[in-house]
Amino acid sequence: MITPGSAVRRASAAGLVLAAGLTGCLVTAPTAAAAPGAPGPGVAAADAAPAPGLGRYYRQRPDWHGCARGAGDGTGRALDAAGALCADVTVPLDYGNPGGRTITVAISRLKATDTRHRIGSVLVNPGGPGGSGLGTGLAVRPAMKETGARYDLIGMDPRFTGRSTPLDCGLPSGPGLLSAGSDRAGFDRQTARARSVAERCRATNGEVLPHVTTRNTARDIDVVRGVLGERRISYLGYSYGTYLGTAYTQMFPARYDRVVLDSALDPDRYNPRLLKGADAENERAFDGWADWTAARDSTYGLGRTRDRVRATVDGLIAASARTPLTLGSGPDTFRLDDSQVPALLFTELAGDTDPVRAALAEHVALLARAAEGRPTEVPPAFAELLRTVFTPAGSALASAQTAILCGDAPAPRDPETYWRDIERGRAAHPLFAPLTENITPCAFWERPREERVRVRHDTPALIVAATGDPRVTYDGSVALHGRLPGSRLVTLDGAVQHASYGVYGNACVDATVNSYLATGRLPARDRTCAK
Repeated sequence: MITPGSAVRRASAAGLVLAAGLTGCLVTAPTAAAAPGAPGPGVAAADAAPAPGLGRYYRQRPDWHGCARGAGDGTGRALDAAGALCADVTVPLDYGNPGGRTITVAISRLKATDTRHRIGSVLVNPGGPGGSGLGTGLAVRPAMKETGARYDLIGMDPRFTGRSTPLDCGLPSGPGLLSAGSDRAGFDRQTARARSVAERCRATNGEVLPHVTTRNTARDIDVVRGVLGERRISYLGYSYGTYLGTAYTQMFPARYDRVVLDSALDPDRYNPRLLKGADAENERAFDGWADWTAARDSTYGLGRTRDRVRATVDGLIAASARTPLTLGSGPDTFRLDDSQVPALLFTELAGDTDPVRAALAEHVALLARAAEGRPTEVPPAFAELLRTVFTPAGSALASAQTAILCGDAPAPRDPETYWRDIERGRAAHPLFAPLTENITPCAFWERPREERVRVRHDTPALIVAATGDPRVTYDGSVALHGRLPGSRLVTLDGAVQHASYGVYGNACVDATVNSYLATGRLPARDRTCAK
């Protein structure tokens, strides 16, 4: 359940707005596609070369068209305003049976404007899993500065997300983990919920679930590369997108150019329990937010010290366990219990900038009003977050995220494993251990058909990580760097931040990434950037 978090969502939206004034050169699809490459050292041929019968997918000519789908499509309208075009690329559902059922993958392309110095295409993935990436290339364009003009910026909705062929299990709520609450009864309710999600997905989409995997998304990326006419494609991935990037470089070692992995996952530890062990980092992030909020007690009224702010939050969770807290009114009415309030806190603890901390403080202040029985007016952006995370409006995103995580690697089957982990973690991390250690639908999912991706050969990637990342802890990036001797690690020291490049506003990080994207040369050594 790794997502870019609210900070990245806001940055992406801002990036789309800022990029709306860009223009690009619009051309048709290439006349020929490059053939898949040969496997590199230590990579199985079955992973590197598509099965026979895939040529028609690589040779297809997409029908490029405008991106907007009506007046309410903000992403599409921003892409159109920037001069981008969109298309649907056809790929096989099952790469082992290329003559069988097909699905579509939605892509966008903003052409390079500095055509004289054009480098190639860079595909950008925002993470998730399950996140739409159609507008992400456009969102990072401002951070790339003059380097961005030398690339075709490619957005892509991975299979079964966004505008690609859909997957929706009809779930009662959106993506992400909920908390197990304070007692065994709460955990038993979460176990029943997880089993129900697995059963519902199996009943509604059982035929496609085995093919909703990161490996297949990597194969889709290579088809997109071929359709674009690129011998090699560059890649920028955030969070879960770093695992997808690792998958692509390992499966297609002759087909990538420049690779940036921001907030990286250790592929050897990748599994459906992605947040296991992140409770300590999230508690530290919470303490930092509590200190910031206490210094502004006159604004938020949540307590004048860290301990008082924490006591306020603990009281809100206890109150929500007795009676769900009611926020808003009319169609925008939301009721949050003790499984959801910690999840909301976790969702918004993705950074340490003033806007990120202020948003969480404002929302906790609204919860405090609700606990007192006072009416609350929910701002539109907060209502959209609550709607996506806690109501059926987020079902499609939750369905895709769950299917990818469960389809990539197996999870423990015995609910008692999760309960023991929760009880062990609760003493030191009472707020977040019941969430990060909680059971997921993967405990009741069919076992994956393929193994998760293993690092079998070096990749000269640029890895970016913040030391206080509460989503993908810093040691994941360090571990991936160790598995890739030719890589370089850029550390944003002292920052509590998930996703740094183009999001946090650190000049050192952004300049280092841009220099690499422009020249293809990694820094001579690892680099540390001060917060």
